[in-house]
Parts: sequence; C-alpha cells; structure tokens
Amino acid sequence: MYDDNGQKYLDLYGGHAVISVGHSHPYYVKMLAEQLQRIGFYSNSVKNDLQERLAEKLGQHSNYPDYALFLCNSGAEANENALKLASFHTGKKKILAFKKAFHGRTSGAVSATDNPSISAPFNETQHVTFVPLNDTNAVENELKSGEYAAVIIEGIQGVAGIFMPSDDFLKQLRTLCTTYNAVLILDEIQSGYGRTGRFFAHQWADIKADIATTAKGMGNGFPIGGVLIAPHIKPRHGMLGTTFGGNHLACAAALAVLDIMEKEMLCQNAELVGTYAINALREYPNVEVRGRGLMIGIEMPFAVSDLRNKLLFQHHIFTGNAGTNIIRLLPPLNIGKPEIDHFLTTFKACLQP
Repeated sequence: MYDDNGQKYLDLYGGHAVISVGHSHPYYVKMLAEQLQRIGFYSNSVKNDLQERLAEKLGQHSNYPDYALFLCNSGAEANENALKLASFHTGKKKILAFKKAFHGRTSGAVSATDNPSISAPFNETQHVTFVPLNDTNAVENELKSGEYAAVIIEGIQGVAGIFMPSDDFLKQLRTLCTTYNAVLILDEIQSGYGRTGRFFAHQWADIKADIATTAKGMGNGFPIGGVLIAPHIKPRHGMLGTTFGGNHLACAAALAVLDIMEKEMLCQNAELVGTYAINALREYPNVEVRGRGLMIGIEMPFAVSDLRNKLLFQHHIFTGNAGTNIIRLLPPLNIGKPEIDHFLTTFKACLQP
C-alpha cells in the first residue's frame, strides 16, 4: 500500500483479515467494474443468478457442496442469523459459547461474545453460557441438560489472541453436539477462506459443521457475509431475510475472490508461507507463537504498542494486535516468502536493545 506521499507500506494485517487476495488485484477490480457497468444492486425480490453461481462455487471450494447458502452483509450478521436459525431448528433458547470468544457486535452475536465491555444492558441475556476452550467435560456438563440450541465456536479465536481449539477437541465437540441434539456452528469469519491452509480452519480436524459462517476475506473488502446450512436444517421461506445481502456487486466481488484463490493456489500458499513464518518466529527467544497458516499470534513478554509503532512509523510495516501483549498477523493470502523475510529481519532488529 502507499500513502498520499507515495510511501510504500507492507500490509501484514489485511484490515482484520479482510484483504484475502491483495489490494486492488487487477482481476478483482475488473470483475467489479464490469458488474457495475451492468447493474450494481437490486433487491432479493428478483432472482439474481450471481447468487446461484456463488453458492455453487463456494460449495465446491469449501467442500460443502450440498449445503444451502444464505447471503448477508457482515460477519456479525452471519452469526446472528446462524444463532437464530439454530434456535428455530431445535426450538431451544440456550447457546453454549467459549471464554474469550468474539462473534460480533450485534445483539445476539455480542451476547455470545465474552467481552462485557462491548455488551450494553440491552444485550444482557441468560441464554448464553461460556465454558473454557478445549474443555470437553465442561461442554458435556452443559449439553446434557438438553436445553441448548447450539454450540458456537471460532475455528481459531482471533480477537482473543490466536487461541486454537485442538483437533481432538473439535472431533469430540462434533460428537457431543450430535449426541445432545445441539447445532454445531463454526464461526469461520476470521479463520476461514483459506487463511489457515484449509478453506475452513475446522477442516484440519476433519469434521463437518451443521452451520458455518463466513465474511471478512469473502469479498476482499466489499461487504458480504454468508451462512452455510446443512441439508438436515430446513429454513422456511422468509425465515431469514436481507435487503442488501447477496447484491450484484457483492456477489461479483466474492466470485472474483474464489477465482483468484483457485488460479493462484492461495490456500496452498497460505499453508506454505504461513508455516515458514511460524517456524522462523519460534526461533526467537522469549516469544510465544500460535496459529496456522497466515493467522499468526506473537505473544511478547511486554506490551507491544511501542514495537508496533516502530514497525509502522520507522519501517512501514502494518501489524495488528490482540490485547496488550500480542501482535496479530493476518496478511493477504498471496504474500510471498520475500515479504515474510523482510518482516522477520525487521522484527528481529526492532527487538534489539
């Protein structure tokens, strides 16, 4: 990226994992421009064949070809509709979520987010219970009551600081949800769309979600979200609705992203380059590194604000953070080893006294 003075910056944050195929990728720009020349928007009162094309292509890429797709505008909206749909499907009210979870800022999604500072009194509810991540016993102790409509879990907890549910835990969670008739919702809004080297992070555990939610990298900056819904869940017409969701421009953006990901093999690149970066960072002393692919958390034994400012203002490298001590890296999926090497060299220099 470049500022208004022409200064070049290396973006290792991608606007919260939104920029999946790079800023202003020529094919992406072309697809949006051509669509705008035809029609930019009409409501869902008329058929939009771009939605059908997107549903088919997303089903193929995500390995969920038989799932239905509901299109919306954001990750919070996707989770909101997923929770609502699970409650409709089961007839139950309660939701099980995990400590440090972040699922969005709208009313239902923020109720399932473990951060009281962003939840107004209006959002407070007795319908959500939080249990520790990777604690199978705690999950079963709640689910065996039979009161839960759904369990919602991030493929990797992003805002919390890149904390991963273990593959074994996800397998056990899948079994428990089936046993106790709770819908398993995988929030893949930050961890999905190829970021970890699989299309969705939970696919490392070789499980299937009942509902998977997606957004961020889906449109490379154009607002779009999606809810993938298993065949055994039957939403009736009008149960979910949206004015802007799945509009022509949003679908064109999402189709362009999937085309680029396929042509440039970006899932494979995310795994290759991400593993390279993680292994290199783990060689540094006093640094804890977590993550998969290009979803990386670097926990330092000190507050990282000065370090991030140094990287940005002296070396022109964008990074993110999670809390006080964690640097979060969520670069575009087409980043290469030369850019990672530049960051590694600079990061190491910045750590020198």
